[in-house]
Amino acid sequence: MEQSAKKFDSSRAAEYESQSRIALAGYEVCHELAACMLAAALGTGGGRRILIVGVGGTAQEAITVSQIEPTWRFVGVDPSEPMLALAAERLKAQGLSDRVQLHLGTLDTLAGDEAFDAAMMLGVLHHLPGDDAKSAILKAIADRIAPGAPLILAGNRYAYASKPLLLAAWGERWRMHGATSEEVKAKLGKILQGADPPRSQEAVFELLDSAGFEQPEGFFSSLFWSAWIAWRKRL
Repeated sequence: MEQSAKKFDSSRAAEYESQSRIALAGYEVCHELAACMLAAALGTGGGRRILIVGVGGTAQEAITVSQIEPTWRFVGVDPSEPMLALAAERLKAQGLSDRVQLHLGTLDTLAGDEAFDAAMMLGVLHHLPGDDAKSAILKAIADRIAPGAPLILAGNRYAYASKPLLLAAWGERWRMHGATSEEVKAKLGKILQGADPPRSQEAVFELLDSAGFEQPEGFFSSLFWSAWIAWRKRL
C-alpha cells in the first residue's frame, strides 16, 4: 500500500476531490448507500467504532456515515501524507475532527488490539498491484474487526482493456465534463497503466473468502466500479 501511495502526491491530492466525482459516476450515491448498508447491518445508534482504510482525500466515508449516525466514531488510515492532510481539512470544515482519528501509515502500523465494529475500504483495492497485496490488506482488515462484523468494500473490477465499451463510455464521461479529445486520450492511457483491478466480481469474492470474509453482496455498480458488503467469518 505504501508503494501505491506514492502516486497520490501533492498534485494528485489537489485535484482528487473534483476528479473522483467525474471518474466515478454516482460518487455521492455510492457513499450514501455504503452508509445506509452499514447502518442497516449494525443497527442505528450506540458507540460504534468504524475503521476506514484509505480515508485520505475527501474523507467522504466518515462524513456521509456521520449524517445518519451522529454517535459513531472513526479511525481513518492512509499512507499518503498529502491525501491525509486534505481529509483533515474536510473533516475540520464539517466539524468532525473530534470524531475521526487520522493515522498516517498502513494498517500494520496502527496501534491497538481492540476490534472495530466494522470497516470500510472504498477506492483502494484496484490501486494495489497483484493479488498478494490485495489479499494482504483484506486479511489485515479481517484481523482488526470483530467476528461477524461487516466490511464495506468498493472499487473497480475487470481489467480495463477487457471491457472496451465501458472504457470508451468512461472517456465520454470525461468529455461530457469538459475534457478535450487529447485530455481524454491521456486519461485513458493513464488508467490502462495506473491501476490493477481484480479481473471480475468473482475474483473479488475469492479474495474476500481467502481473507476471512463471507456472504458478499453487491449494492452499487457504475461502469467498472462496484460496491459490496461482506461479513467477517466467525471463529
